[in-house]
Amino acid sequence: QVQLVESGGGVVQAGGSLRLSCAAPGYSLDYYAMGWFRQVPGKEREGVSCRSSHGDMTDYLESVVGRFTTYRDSAKSVIHLKMDNLQPEDTGTYYCAAAMLHGSTCQRDGSGYVYWGQGAQVTVSS
Repeated sequence: QVQLVESGGGVVQAGGSLRLSCAAPGYSLDYYAMGWFRQVPGKEREGVSCRSSHGDMTDYLESVVGRFTTYRDSAKSVIHLKMDNLQPEDTGTYYCAAAMLHGSTCQRDGSGYVYWGQGAQVTVSS
């Protein structure tokens, strides 16, 4: 059972930046595609980004392209979501997740993700 532990949420003004981190203590993420998802009460969960296990493919929600970047610190088995130029509509609870999908593909639709983090709250004020 892989446990994903998130950190880095917070409150920021519009235009600010945050970095979310997702660690898997004691486990390697080498064979997992990783995704970031966000949930806002009353709305469907949406896939914000994903990264293939090989690291050669990333995909982003259109509204965050150019502002969010997902990358991995292989040495520490940690994956990050760097969020720049945050806007109020980015407010939500962000979850990292791992899919047993090894290779050069990933998906943001939520399917195949078997391990989920506890969630990190991001609040962007206008």
